[in-house]
Amino acid sequence: MPERFELELGKASYIVAHEMCRIKKGESVILTVDSAMYFKPVVEVAKAAEAAGGKVMVAWHTTPNGYGKVADPQLPESLKKAIPAADVWIEFNNQWLLYSTPWIEAMSNGRTRYLFLGGLDPERIARCIAKLDMDLQEKFQNKVVELTKKASKMRVTTPAGTDVSFENVPERPITNELRADVPGPHFLVGQIGWAPREESINGVIVFDGSFSGGGEADLGILAHPIELTIKEGRIVEVKGQDEAKKMSNWLKKLGDPNMYNLAHICYGFNPGAILTGLCTEDERVWGSTEWGNGYQGPMFEGSLGDAVSHADGICLNSTVWVDDELLLKEGKVVHPELSELAQAMGK
Repeated sequence: MPERFELELGKASYIVAHEMCRIKKGESVILTVDSAMYFKPVVEVAKAAEAAGGKVMVAWHTTPNGYGKVADPQLPESLKKAIPAADVWIEFNNQWLLYSTPWIEAMSNGRTRYLFLGGLDPERIARCIAKLDMDLQEKFQNKVVELTKKASKMRVTTPAGTDVSFENVPERPITNELRADVPGPHFLVGQIGWAPREESINGVIVFDGSFSGGGEADLGILAHPIELTIKEGRIVEVKGQDEAKKMSNWLKKLGDPNMYNLAHICYGFNPGAILTGLCTEDERVWGSTEWGNGYQGPMFEGSLGDAVSHADGICLNSTVWVDDELLLKEGKVVHPELSELAQAMGK
C-alpha cells in the first residue's frame, strides 16, 4: 500500500537527482544513512540516482554519538574510504558526518559533490523540496545574496533579545543553497550563509528556536532561550536555564577552545520549513537567522582554525540591517527589491 507523502517523495527524489545533484551517467553515487534515520527517502533518492545513470551505493551504518570529528572513531574504515572516492555524496544521517575527517577529505579532493539532507523524513522532504517553486526560490535567493554581498556592516536583532553587529569581508563567498552541481559542500535549499570578519562580531545572540550540537547537545526546540555574550567573535558567557547549562557543560566537556568561536551566520528562507527541532529544517525557517560555532567549513573561507565539533542555534523573527537598509523586520521581508518575490512565494 502507498505510504504518506509517497508522490511528493517521488517528485523530491527526482529534483535531488536531476536538478540539484545533476547526476550524470557513470558517476559513482554514495548515500549515507545511520541506523537512527528513516530509510524510505534514501531508497527513493537511490532509485532516482540509478535512473539518472549513476552507479549507486547505499551505506547504512551505526549511529555515531556526535557530529564532526567526534564521530571519527565510530565510523567503519570502509565508509571512511568510500566517501571521498564518490563523485556524488548525499548524506541523510541523523548524526551528521558533516565536518568529520572523511567529509574533510571528500571536500578537499576537487571532485566530490556533496548534498546534506541530514535527518529529513518524507514529510519534511515534501515541505522543503517537493512543494517549492525552484525558479522563484532561485530569483529570491540570488537577490538576497546580491544585497548582502554589498553590505560592509550588518546588525541583527530579535524580539527575544538578540542584538549583534559585525562587518563583512567582501572577498569571502556567500553560500547560496540551491543545487549541488559543482564539487564541494552543498546543503538543503533555502539557506544563505557566510563568515563575517570574526573579530568584528560583538553583542548578544539569543537562541529562541532550537539548538543542535549532536549527541547530548541535541537540545531540539528550546523551552527557554539561550543567551550568548559575544566579544570579538567568541562566546564569553552563556546565560539561561537548563538548556544554557547543558550547552555550557557540553562546551567545557569537549575541551576545545575553538568551540567558542563563531564560525558563520545564515539566513533561513525556505517557505516550507517550520520549527520542528531538527536543525536541517530549523535553519531554514523563514525569517530566522542561525549562528554556528566551532568548526568553520572551508566553503566560508574564514580565518578560524579547526575544531572538534560544530553546533548551530536558531534566532527566530529576525530583524536584519544591510548597512542602513532593512532587509527583514521581525521575520518579514521588507526590502523593496524582495517583498514582491516573497509574496509570490507565499511569504
